[in-house]
Amino acid sequence: MQSEVERVQERALAGTPLPNSLPRPEGELQRLMAVWKTPPGWRFFKSVNNVNIGFLYICTALLFFVLAGILGLLIRAQLAVPDNDFLSAGTYNQIFTMHGTVMMFLFAIPIIEAIAVYLLPGMLGARDLPFPRLSAYAYWAYTIGGLAFFCTLFFGLAPDGGWFMYPPLTSKEYSPGINADFWLLGIGFIEISAIAGAIEIIIGILFTRAPGMKLSRMPIYAWTMLVVALMIVVAFPAIIAATMLLELERAFDWPFFIASRGGDPLIWQHLFWFFGHPEVYIIFLPAAGMISTMIPTIARTQLVGYRSIVVALIGVGILSFGLWAHHMFTTGLGAMELSFVSAASMAVVIPTAIQVFAWIATLWSGRVRMSTPMLFLLGFMFIFVLGGLTGVMVAVLPFDWQAHDTYFIVAHLHYVLIGGMVFPMFGGLYYWMPLLNGNTMSERLGKWVFGLMFVGFNVTFFPMHMAGLWGMPRRVFTYSAEMGWDVWNLISTVGAFMMALGILLFFIDAIRVFRARPRQNDNPWGASTLEWLSSADYSSRSIPQINSREPLWDNPELTREVEEGRHWLPGAATGGRETLVTSPVKALPTHVQILPGDSWLPLIAAAGTAAFFLLLTMELVVPAFIGGIAAIVSIIRWLWEVDKKPQMEKVEVGDNLWLPVGATGPAAHAWWATIIMLIVDAVIFSALVYVFLHISMLLQVCPPPNAALPKTIWPWTSAALLIAGSFCIEWARRRSRSLYGDTHVDFQPWLQLALVIALGLLSLAYAADFFGHVQAGLTPTAQAWSAGVAVLVAYQGFHVVVLLLAGGYLLARSLAGHVTPTSHSTLDNVSLMWHYTTLQGLAAIFFINVLPRFMDL
Repeated sequence: MQSEVERVQERALAGTPLPNSLPRPEGELQRLMAVWKTPPGWRFFKSVNNVNIGFLYICTALLFFVLAGILGLLIRAQLAVPDNDFLSAGTYNQIFTMHGTVMMFLFAIPIIEAIAVYLLPGMLGARDLPFPRLSAYAYWAYTIGGLAFFCTLFFGLAPDGGWFMYPPLTSKEYSPGINADFWLLGIGFIEISAIAGAIEIIIGILFTRAPGMKLSRMPIYAWTMLVVALMIVVAFPAIIAATMLLELERAFDWPFFIASRGGDPLIWQHLFWFFGHPEVYIIFLPAAGMISTMIPTIARTQLVGYRSIVVALIGVGILSFGLWAHHMFTTGLGAMELSFVSAASMAVVIPTAIQVFAWIATLWSGRVRMSTPMLFLLGFMFIFVLGGLTGVMVAVLPFDWQAHDTYFIVAHLHYVLIGGMVFPMFGGLYYWMPLLNGNTMSERLGKWVFGLMFVGFNVTFFPMHMAGLWGMPRRVFTYSAEMGWDVWNLISTVGAFMMALGILLFFIDAIRVFRARPRQNDNPWGASTLEWLSSADYSSRSIPQINSREPLWDNPELTREVEEGRHWLPGAATGGRETLVTSPVKALPTHVQILPGDSWLPLIAAAGTAAFFLLLTMELVVPAFIGGIAAIVSIIRWLWEVDKKPQMEKVEVGDNLWLPVGATGPAAHAWWATIIMLIVDAVIFSALVYVFLHISMLLQVCPPPNAALPKTIWPWTSAALLIAGSFCIEWARRRSRSLYGDTHVDFQPWLQLALVIALGLLSLAYAADFFGHVQAGLTPTAQAWSAGVAVLVAYQGFHVVVLLLAGGYLLARSLAGHVTPTSHSTLDNVSLMWHYTTLQGLAAIFFINVLPRFMDL
């Protein structure tokens, strides 16, 4: 007999007739609007839905863009003429470091996630992203931490080692203050926020698409953000590991990067650029996705080469990780490594060119309207192609050896990043601005904005190529007139202020639009994608059935049908915020997911997290731990509210079509979010293992003569206890699931007993491992190898503490009776974390205790 879920999926697969044959009553719409209503006044800041968080996110990222731009103008003012004393050397170092740091970490990455948070739910036909409070937490953590970090400039505490923070320049010996510590802890913390946003985006794209929106029908922008979010998950943990190691060296004298004690400063460069060069494409690809979305609308025709562009996006994402040493050609790497990276640097041009040719073909086959967004896209093509050509030049080893660390590289970097990201972003802001309140920006003023920005950009950065070829090095605060660089620098400075004038005009017009009286969103560009269905906080009244890649073009009546409630889930069926969860490939409905409502908890948790990192940097230990405790308590309270037993088991999503409410195990999106989080964790651990192996390979004898391994009894005991604890928690999970359907047996005591035993075994396992190393006389400050051992042991200890908190939380939920057949996501997710910690502990034991003994043989 066909199940209810199969009936719904069959209807979704067929695409017709509509799920609701008649318009829904007006009262249903009023209830939906009440559920999703934005809190008024100052309570607006407790809002968690994507429209409000995305708007705040975009505004904050643009604020940092302006602040970083002002710093850039100060740099150009200093370099305008020779022997200038406008800025001192120390102040200049702080300003150019903060300019690069703010642009890369506080603007470029956040703005792509901000636009995605704002656009994706509407574009996918979803009510919201699946973890709205996680989006709110990521935003507030970024905002509070970023503003506090920027304010270090006003107290002379800003970092001054360059946005790449190379040791030994940033080691304690050469940077004795806490300036570098603010960069390390602040940026590492902000990257955690970026990873949280990436998890939200991945799960949202894979599991909340409208019924019928198969992967082959998904908007290119969604494909782009899926690839980018996966890249963030793999690339960003490397910079978290790097900042953690350098901070340990600075705070506790663990010499990972000190060559005289067995370390290697190149470790930092490998970790940093494993993050840093994919980051260039993490910044570019979302802009490419916006271009692929805007160009068909502007040309009034379908995008040429949809499948080829998708393949190209994936190709760029993969190849970008082969370029990590693109900026390390002069560090003395081997010929094979240099040749491989050089080849990858050239190969990545191919999938990028596929996208450019597809855009040109689309414009050629359509009827182009020369609007302001189109001007910015044409400006992008001109600038980015030039940047790509100079990128090929610096991929050629002999040329790079000559141009490395000159202003030629500065020019190339800005042509790629500003041309490849900022110009498409401004085009996107003009294009999607009507989603804000129905008003468009001025076309006449927009052409002035584009002209000033385009001419100003090229006048600023093209002369830098010439100055670099004349030998001007990067990161100099002044120069003498006899060097012959003065003309090029003066031209660049004039261009920078011209570009700034264009940006100022844009913000004047944006403020005018923001203050204008709201109008109905009437899709002024005639776009084909779903974000133009409605500007309401709930995306659209009903979730549309999708049967093509251009739904608004192929079905001109879709907007009316959706607003009449004739598609899926036309109201607040459960009385709360909700959205449809669909299958990852074919987008078939599986269940209805209840979304958490507005709350202050994400803001409090973010403020506590930021306070912990920033106050710890200032050595205010007690206030820092108060902030950390506040964050933990807020997160526990927030999670406690989320994993609840649903008030109803199933709801009607169409005419006599019913779906279950919520899901458990691999069917739940929270389960997959935990998997992605553990992948991030594994990449951090892999980076730490790489550091340990790199240091070990530098040794003539491993372990070094003044270091010792624990007696074998301790690691084997620890391994046995880890396995026993993991077995115990898995037995409890399986036993609990086997008793779910038995109303005569209470599974809670089984779970509670197993948890207590497993927590005890976990604690004993770590105690055995830790005691073994203490008995062996582990001294992390002695040499880098011992520091490598210590950081692996400490990282496992961090996981033990997390599991003790998670296990205690699960035990409390069980005692409260909240672990039920329909609400046991906490049990499933804690089990995943537990098994991962066991595997990580076994891997650490192998690399620390088994591999050195094997190498010694």
